[in-house]
Amino acid sequence: MKKNILLIHTGGTISMQINNETGSVSPSDSNPILGLSKSLEKYANITEIEAFHLPSPHITPNEMLQLRNLIVESSKKSPVDGIVITHGTDTLEETAYFLDLTTNFNFPIVLTGAMRSSNELGADGVYNLVEAIRVASSEDARNKGVLVVMNDEIHQAFNITKTSTSSVNTFQSPQYGPIGLITKKMVHIHQTPVTRRYVDIQSLEKRVAMLKVYAGMEGDILESILHLKYDGVVLEGLGQGNVPPQVAEGIKCLLDANIPVILVSRCFNGIAEPVYGYVGGGKMLEDMGVIFATGISGQKARLKLLIGLNQVHKPVDLKEFFN
Repeated sequence: MKKNILLIHTGGTISMQINNETGSVSPSDSNPILGLSKSLEKYANITEIEAFHLPSPHITPNEMLQLRNLIVESSKKSPVDGIVITHGTDTLEETAYFLDLTTNFNFPIVLTGAMRSSNELGADGVYNLVEAIRVASSEDARNKGVLVVMNDEIHQAFNITKTSTSSVNTFQSPQYGPIGLITKKMVHIHQTPVTRRYVDIQSLEKRVAMLKVYAGMEGDILESILHLKYDGVVLEGLGQGNVPPQVAEGIKCLLDANIPVILVSRCFNGIAEPVYGYVGGGKMLEDMGVIFATGISGQKARLKLLIGLNQVHKPVDLKEFFN
């Protein structure tokens, strides 16, 4: 029996076209991938919605929350066996992780996109969309959290990141690899996420900044976060989670003002840990009250802190939330 799949479009390269005269890629007046549901009916019963028609750099956490609410409301109105979301690749990993933290369904939610616009030679959008529908229709994809399907691979939202500006193989899961793959005959999932964390969120009123730490960085840039009235900050630290001495002074100013500071590593592999005891070292930072985020990137830690801080009626223990 064919599954009932809700297909939600949000925009991105998958819905754009290249101008053959100028070479620029941009949104057209109408989404060229919208209306393909009839040709996809061999795979599932498709209900199609266009939530947005935006380039992914225009997607903010507010749109992510709207998308989450759309999913919740749509699942109440009619039976849904899976959801597929087409999305621009620049912020796809962030939307996927936001939905992973804020939805709690057993059916698959699958995001996909394209690295080549719809009228380019070798366009990959329709191919990725078909594979995403196949994964969303698979029983094995249930209870796996939010997934990303691109280029014959299945990745979990927690790990996935964009690693190349232009390659169709851009999405990778450093250290862990994909949790499954898609062949012409089957959807093969060989891993299951160990744990998932669900947070019910109603609004996004707090603000969280993110800074990458670099050699010789000064502390006044952190003090500006306090003056600009941000509610939290994520730092991509050096190595296992270290900062220059002046940055440590800036961190102390934030912590004294009860502004939470989350630390991840700017390294591509490995996790941030409080190991070093010198001034600005991770152990010193932990003793000061900095929270180490284990195994996620800076952009995902920022979303997680944003979600945690917006639990106004049921405050989240941030240290427990990140560990």
